[in-house]
Amino acid sequence: MTKLTTTDRKILAALSQNARVAMKDVASECGLSRAAVHQRMQRLIDKGIITGSGITVNPKWLGYSTCTYVGLNLERGNMYKDVVGQLKQIPEVVECHFTTGPYTMLIKLYARDNEQLMDLLNNRLQEIPGVVSTETLISLDQSIMRSIPVPEEE
Repeated sequence: MTKLTTTDRKILAALSQNARVAMKDVASECGLSRAAVHQRMQRLIDKGIITGSGITVNPKWLGYSTCTYVGLNLERGNMYKDVVGQLKQIPEVVECHFTTGPYTMLIKLYARDNEQLMDLLNNRLQEIPGVVSTETLISLDQSIMRSIPVPEEE
């Protein structure tokens, strides 16, 4: 695993707080030129330390009022990759995790309403070969959403 420098951590902290921060401001905070910040950012991307960037759209503004977590149990754990392939075909599924505990997999999905949720559960998820059961948990409110903080030093 790559050891992060203090400068890398400063760049990551600045971007984590505001991904749209001006590069001149990051450069100033880190005591570097904008070109040096861009080079370091590209290195962090190439090494898989920075894994994405973009905007987060509130699903409610797109008509998705129901956020749901669904625990899936599979016939066999080694069916995971095949099931993931099927889940990727369902645009409402936004996260998927292979887990320990009571479920083989845990997914997060958005539905426009309870009718669509029922359709997704009955006609999409439970029809995937290998899925033997599901358990649904509806999120009533998302109170926290953030990135993991970047510590100054390890």
